[in-house]
Order: sequence, then C-alpha cells, then structure tokens
Amino acid sequence: MNPKAFVSYSWTSPEHENWVLKFSTELREVGVDVKLDKWDLREGHDAIAFMEQMVTNPEITKVILVCDRKYAEKTDGRVGGVGTEAQIISPAIYVRADQNKFVAVTTEIGPDGKPFLPTYYKGRIYVDLSGDEVYGPNFEKLVRWIYDKPMDVKPALGKAPSFLTEDERPRLANAALHRRCLDAIRNAKPYAKGAVDEFLDSCIAGLEAFRISTNGENDFDEKVVRYIDDFLPHRAQIVEIFVALAQYRDAPETYQQLHRFFEQLLPFMDVPEGMHQWHDGDFDNFKFIVDELFLHLIAILLRYGCFEFAAHMMRQPYYLRKSARSGSSAVVSFTRFRQSLSSLEHRKSRIKLNRLSLHADLLEMRSHASGVDMLSLMQADFLLFIRAALGALRGADNHWDNQWLPETLVYYVGGSGPFEIFARARSTKYFANIAVLLDINGKHDLDAVLQAFQSQTLYSPKWGFRGINPFELLGFDKLSTIP
Repeated sequence: MNPKAFVSYSWTSPEHENWVLKFSTELREVGVDVKLDKWDLREGHDAIAFMEQMVTNPEITKVILVCDRKYAEKTDGRVGGVGTEAQIISPAIYVRADQNKFVAVTTEIGPDGKPFLPTYYKGRIYVDLSGDEVYGPNFEKLVRWIYDKPMDVKPALGKAPSFLTEDERPRLANAALHRRCLDAIRNAKPYAKGAVDEFLDSCIAGLEAFRISTNGENDFDEKVVRYIDDFLPHRAQIVEIFVALAQYRDAPETYQQLHRFFEQLLPFMDVPEGMHQWHDGDFDNFKFIVDELFLHLIAILLRYGCFEFAAHMMRQPYYLRKSARSGSSAVVSFTRFRQSLSSLEHRKSRIKLNRLSLHADLLEMRSHASGVDMLSLMQADFLLFIRAALGALRGADNHWDNQWLPETLVYYVGGSGPFEIFARARSTKYFANIAVLLDINGKHDLDAVLQAFQSQTLYSPKWGFRGINPFELLGFDKLSTIP
C-alpha cells in the first residue's frame, strides 16, 4: 500500500507555492499519496476540520512541514491557516510516542546558517532542501523516511562475544599511564621522569597477573605459550616507550630508570621467596617475556645510536633478591635475562615439532608486530653474545652458563657478511662506538675471544649442523681499517 503524507506550508509567494506543488508532484511520482490543500481542499470544505483530519487520521502516516521564514513566523505567531495548523500539530508532536510522523523540510536558510523552523520543532532533525546541491540526495533521504526504508539499517543483534564467557585473560590495565608517559616523553613535559617511573612501576605491579602454575600436566606448555601471547599488547606498549626514550631521553637518568626496571623483572624469572612447590615451566612465560623485552631494548638503542645507553645496560650488574631456589641475594650480569625454557623443549617433543629452536621461532613470529625487525633482533643478540663472551674471559669462571646463547641466530644465513654496526665499524671513527658497546680498548681485544671460540674454551652455538661464524659476523678483518 502506498504511504500517505500531508504537506503543510505557507502561502509565502507564488514562487514558493510553485515550489511546493513541484515538490509534492515529485513525491507522488515516487508513489507517495500526497494530501495537499490545493488538491484536496475544495470550496465549502471546513479548512480546520481538514487540517485536523490530516494530523489525526491514522491513514496519514507522515506529515511534512515545508518551512521557510514566513512559515516559521506565522507558526510562532499563530497567524492564518499555518497558525491554526500549528495549534493542531505542536501538541501532536509532543504527545506522540513514536515521534516518527512529523518532519520539517527546510527551503530557506537564515544569514546565520541556521534553518527557519517553528519554535516547537527546534532541536529536532530536519531535511534540508534549500539548494540544488543538496536537493537530490536529501530528497532521497526524505523518501526513504516516508517508506521507513532508511539508508543505514541497524544490523541484527549478534551473540555476546565468546571472550565474555571465557576466563578473563590477564592484563596490565595501565593504558592511561602509557598514554600519559608517551605524551610526557615526546613533548618534554617537566613531569616526564615521574611519568616514566609510574608506567614502568605499573608494568611490574601488573605482571603478577601473568603468573601461572603448570601443575605438572603433560600439556603445560600450552599455558606457557598462551600467556606469552596474552602479553603481546603490553609488549607493544613497553616497546613504544623504549623507542620514545631512545629518541627523546637518551640520558643517564633514563639509563638508571630502565636498569631498575629490568632489575625488578628478574625475580619473576625464578621461584618467589615463600613458595615451596613449583614445577618446571612455572616461570617460563616470564623468562620469555623478560628476555624478549631486553633484546628489543638493545635492538632499539642500536637503531637510534644510543651506544652509551646500551653499554650501560650490559655493563652494570643487576641485584637479584634471594629466591626460594637460591636462598640468598646475588649480583648478576645481563646474561641472566637469557635462560633456557624447558616448556618449549617439552612442547617440541610433545607435538613432534621438527624445529631447531622454538624460542627463536616465537621471537621471529612476534617480531612482525613489534616494529623491530628480525635482523635488528639478530644484531642485538649477536652483540650480547660477544659482550657476554668478553665478560666471561675477563672473569674467574668461564663456564658456558655465564654466556649468552644467541637464540635468534638460528635464522642467520651463512655468508651474509657482518651485521650493520660491525660493517660500519670499518671506519676507525665509528669503531669507537663498538669499543663503547663491548667495553674494549681496541680491535686487538677481540683476538682473544675469537681464539677462545676456535679452541672451544668459549661455546659458539650450533643448531643441528648449523652454526655461526663470529669472525664473519664481526667482519673482523676489516674492523677499523679506514679513517
């Protein structure tokens, strides 16, 4: 059945009356049964009764108010037929629950850019047909309104998302602190140091939510991997802060802040004091998370040339509070951040994965979402490997456990040449940066470590039949050979 619509308007001028006639004709051409005084009110008819019927008759599903300056003035002043219609229409608008029977169509806009509308209608949605440029699309909107066929249809309600019915995943709940910290760093706010401390402290406090108990189940590795995945959005936040600090706050004050942050992360990698029962794998998610964060930090510092910053993180020892396993406090080197993950070895065996290093696989897979590419992580890993080897040679204990196993280098393709920072170190001037990073006085200090690898006094890793060539990755023969 065709919808019926009543058009209310003011006899402002012959031009305006012609506009209304044309407009009403166009509506009839698209199937709207328009009721108009010029067509439906004859001599001898009761004009007031006609108007009342148009408003109250349930068969008239829509009432269109064609508004110009004169219409608004007559309506507000209750003048003439329009004024009479206003007395009928205005209470109907306020009383009707659906409020979907009436719409104002504007044909004139005031000098202030606002349409001329009756006082009783102001604040409601209207259709602007005041110019040729808007007439076409807005006429379509009006027709859709008349037919109750809106362009934007409300989609059907779906089911509640599954995550609402699943166990709540852990989260740090510090997004606001992250935004404040990032803004403070980038805009050099006077409270930047405090904002950084607040954010880093919130990460430490929130990390407890990621603690797991594997309960010795055969598939305990599933829980480890899931919790590592759950941390991914928080890793993104922390890495973003690392980048901002490298760009805007490369200063000793920041070195101390991040050194303290990683010092506070160390206890998560071991048995907490007071815990009397635990299983292999209970701390593996923390071991991976801390290692990944440290590796990303070093890679970022190398990218932005923050060599003294990176050297500080490798040079300064870290205080480790006593744990249930150790029974005493200790001072350890950065090598403590790289530990073996028994859960990943178990996973490899349990589901028969023919992979050389699941640890490296996870780092590589997650690097695609970190903004730090795998090659940068490999470069940082190799630097940490060489720095740890130099430290082991200088110490009293050269045991392999005190070295750094560069897991990511399983992805290294032999013959690719030295990493970027060592390739640049052909220049004697740039080699000074390498000297800072490795805490050496010159190229000759690397001779001993390369000899130790060759004699196997120090361990140079292999995965299956694949190994690395430290001599090649350092580009040793060309280091510091040009001015």
